[in-house]
Amino acid sequence: MKKTAMDMVAEAKAKVQNLNPDQVAREMEAGALIVDVREPNERAEASIPGSISAPRGMLEFYADPTLPYHKKEFAFDKRIILHCAGGGRSALAASTLQQMGYTNVAHLDGGMKAWQEAGKPVEPGK
Repeated sequence: MKKTAMDMVAEAKAKVQNLNPDQVAREMEAGALIVDVREPNERAEASIPGSISAPRGMLEFYADPTLPYHKKEFAFDKRIILHCAGGGRSALAASTLQQMGYTNVAHLDGGMKAWQEAGKPVEPGK
């Protein structure tokens, strides 16, 4: 059966924890790792303070500890919250991390747009 991109996003959102900006802010205070899966040109506009960049196309390589691309911030026992611009890519990314064995992942539903609309802090792009 053929699926659209939005079908896949809906399936991912049904499998992962969807957090709102207030929930993400509380988790940040508790030490969660915030991962920005947007492309570098998107991140250049603004980012969530303390977030790390892992563009969607490199996420699996950064998260896989057997590869030389692995980023040490990705740890199987760490709380990881992903975000993108609107929530689609981050839902797919969270589902992917679950498939890789990460059990404590979630995503910011509504992405950076929801974060900014909620008046949460941003920093100039990196």
